Amino acid sequence: VRLMESGGGLVQGGGSLRLSCSVSTSIFTIDRAGWFRRAPGKQRELVALIFSRGNTHYADSVKGRFTISRDNAEDTVDLQMNSLKPEDTGDYYCHVFRDGYSYWGQGTQVTVSS
Repeated sequence: VRLMESGGGLVQGGGSLRLSCSVSTSIFTIDRAGWFRRAPGKQRELVALIFSRGNTHYADSVKGRFTISRDNAEDTVDLQMNSLKPEDTGDYYCHVFRDGYSYWGQGTQVTVSS
């Protein structure tokens, strides 16, 4: 399974970005997918998950601001990020879990200016 992230960039605080993760296999075969991020000088942390049944889970820090979704026709996992804060700055990674195996994308950078 290959993952390719896109949509990162530089945005002012309060702005929005939409990240997209293109998955090389049918999204229906994915057990769960998610977005993680690594802020400068910090460990990678969970941002949001979406499960095969469509239920979602968010880190407390992004609840109400970020929305994870799955496009079954395009085989993508997207992350809509609104009301961005400087502390959202980091490298964002797409992750999928399928048949007991874990796959990661190479990441896309998000920078939020104050």
